[in-house]
Amino acid sequence: MVYSGNKKSVEALTVYEVWRDRFLRDRLRPAVRIAIFFALTIIIYLLGEAIFAPREFKIVYLYTSAAVQLGLLTCLMLQKTPIGKRYPGLLFLGFSWSLTVVVQIGLAFARVGELPILTWSLTFLTQATLMPVRWRLHLISQLGVLFCHVGINLILNLSLAKYTAFRLSGFYLYLFWFCLICDLSVYWYECLQRTEFSTRCELEFAYQKLEAAEAKYRSIFENAGEGIFQSTPDGRYITANPALARIYGCDSAEEVTAKFTDIERQLYVDPARRKEFLRSIEESNTVSDFESQIYRSDGSIVWISEKARAVRDGSGSVLYYEGLIEDITQRKQAQESLRLFIHALSHDLRNPVAGMLMVLRNWQTKTGDSIAIPRSVLERMIQGSEQQLRLINSLLEVHAGELRGLVLHCDRVDLSALVKAAAADLEPSMNEAQATFKNLVPDDLPAVNADTTQLWRVFSNLIANALKHNLPGLNLTVSAQVINAETLVITQSEAKQDIDKFPITNYQSPITNSPSSMICCTVEDDGVGIWPEQCEHLFDLYVRGYQSRHSVGLGLGLYLCRQIIEAHGGEIGVISTPGAGAIFWFTLPLAENLR
Repeated sequence: MVYSGNKKSVEALTVYEVWRDRFLRDRLRPAVRIAIFFALTIIIYLLGEAIFAPREFKIVYLYTSAAVQLGLLTCLMLQKTPIGKRYPGLLFLGFSWSLTVVVQIGLAFARVGELPILTWSLTFLTQATLMPVRWRLHLISQLGVLFCHVGINLILNLSLAKYTAFRLSGFYLYLFWFCLICDLSVYWYECLQRTEFSTRCELEFAYQKLEAAEAKYRSIFENAGEGIFQSTPDGRYITANPALARIYGCDSAEEVTAKFTDIERQLYVDPARRKEFLRSIEESNTVSDFESQIYRSDGSIVWISEKARAVRDGSGSVLYYEGLIEDITQRKQAQESLRLFIHALSHDLRNPVAGMLMVLRNWQTKTGDSIAIPRSVLERMIQGSEQQLRLINSLLEVHAGELRGLVLHCDRVDLSALVKAAAADLEPSMNEAQATFKNLVPDDLPAVNADTTQLWRVFSNLIANALKHNLPGLNLTVSAQVINAETLVITQSEAKQDIDKFPITNYQSPITNSPSSMICCTVEDDGVGIWPEQCEHLFDLYVRGYQSRHSVGLGLGLYLCRQIIEAHGGEIGVISTPGAGAIFWFTLPLAENLR
């Protein structure tokens, strides 16, 4: 066997050598036991010969058989010792020479110049049959016997005169071929075993690489953020990963493959998109950025983008399609919001600028170097400029808050005094809207830990929002009370009612991660109310109110309110029913909770 010297070959050789030594130790046990039983039978035979045929009995043969038995018993005991476990080759030689060299020495002491060919043959055959490994050990054991035979005969000058030269050469020729056949058998068996082990190690190494690659790609498949799929041309999913299951609203990938058996009709909102998908792949074998609306498992609609290719057989027929699916709903919503934003920006900034430009051009037609502008016109121009400035400042504040987060300068704040100050600032607007305002915040309410300026903006935005989106004659009520983590009781009008009396669909609990006691503030009106679908997104960026078509603004006020309240560690929400007014609420931590 040729080894390249690389790591795999070295590992294969090491594994083989470990197995070979273990195999030799395991096979030595029965071989020694068989030899012990063999020597015992010879001893019994010689004892019988001493009794029944004393003339033919030679005591040296009995001594020799006893010496053989002693050598074999020694090998048997050494097998269980650390030396025997570490050096099985020495035990092999001990076993072999106990049956051959010891016998040769016994014959020499008996002054008998004989060739124990039968004993040697049985020993060498037993070795090759039971322990066909380490052919060099077999050769050493055979050469050791031969050298011992020749050496003892020369030293003791033993004669082999009873054998003719021809017969003696025949014995040696027989012994040569017998040993050669045994050694070649062991060598070829060992070569086969070594090849098998090398092949096995290579296979195991290949399997390990395959398992590692499979685990790697399985991990990518299971943990990918994008949906990965394989689907048949007739519209069934073959495979799907967990990300695709999440996009489709399924509990597992198996549910995707089991549920969606007709992609065209079950998945796409517009079934024609499936045909367009197939047509695009047929034309170019791939499709990219293929955007469609689909139905999720719960019936809701989301946007996805597909990137796929066709996998074909040797004849060019499509076997299946495979690719990636990405949920782009948020991106689509962002694009749409960017379009509610550009429209609002162009409308809300264009109107004041256009009105101001019209006034200026009208006055430009006047003759003379000096033009007198009525105070009413000047006030309208100032109001328009202030409106533009407010819009621009709001945009800058949102941008700064997104980048750095709100910076708060918190202190103990008296809510009752703060609400009075906010109401005083908005009094002209409330008078213009013919609104009635009630401040029900108790004077003895515990102080909150808040930024006075930012909290003033929250109350101002909520009150101004109510005035902006409702008809004249609105009734406004601001109240506040201490709440705990399990119960939320809000004030509607002048009576306290349990929150259960309000529609749960429009309500989100503000106590999810709050301290045990907080302040809950409410700004309540009896206006037109808000639809449930609007309540869900009312605090999102660039979302405008129910009556937004009749008002100016970019939909930043409520978004800023949410940013401010969440920065304080509170939460904000709205409870409303169309035609029954709205209650905007938010929570703030008590100052004593933060000591």
